[in-house]
Amino acid sequence: MVTSLPPGVFDLPHLREKTRVFSDRAQAGEILADVLDAAPSSPDLVLGIPAGGLPVAAVIHRRLGLDLDVAVVSKITLPWNTEAGYGAVAFDGTVRLNQAMLAHIGLSPQQIKEGIEKTRRKVRRRVRRLRGGRPWPDLTRRAVILVDDGIASGFTLRVAVEAIRKAGAGSITVAVPTGHRASLPPIASAVSAVYCPNIRGGMRFAVADAYANWSDVTAEELDALLAKSGQPLRQ
Repeated sequence: MVTSLPPGVFDLPHLREKTRVFSDRAQAGEILADVLDAAPSSPDLVLGIPAGGLPVAAVIHRRLGLDLDVAVVSKITLPWNTEAGYGAVAFDGTVRLNQAMLAHIGLSPQQIKEGIEKTRRKVRRRVRRLRGGRPWPDLTRRAVILVDDGIASGFTLRVAVEAIRKAGAGSITVAVPTGHRASLPPIASAVSAVYCPNIRGGMRFAVADAYANWSDVTAEELDALLAKSGQPLRQ
């Protein structure tokens, strides 16, 4: 049974506050596909955020018979910690900085500028690898499902939503297997709905804790997923 928490946020109550609820990203995608299949919407495009969101999105694409594409977005990481980000860059060049975080970490303007440029290059490389020279699809008035493998702070996903909105999407639904309770309402306020089967709270939160089997998704695995979808994006 899917229930609503804050306005626009829906979960599966029996999965609340639990860890290791998904065997892997593919199984999480199966659960999300079931949830989305029963939702009162008619999407026609699934956008997966590489790397971790694409295995989840590929299952939804297959199960619901929707078009599949990628929405490349990457966090701008700290010079001393590549796991922590103070902003994000999206596929269309949209850049947003977490000003609240920057006020406390002491980065110089030059360091911030270098971090943005490094991340822009990373996004461009990933777009070229996954999409080749193919143009971005026309999103005008399309109903889009944006998929990632989880939401911690949610900052990167909010930047992806902003870029997709700029591209003219008619509606955006966010679908993620797991997410932090505090991070979901701000996202829900910017989209049509957020479907997140496993919602957890607490001071310590890791997306990986929702999965029994967790590993980084390699470039080769991304290529295989796109090829298996029947519509590889690379030329």
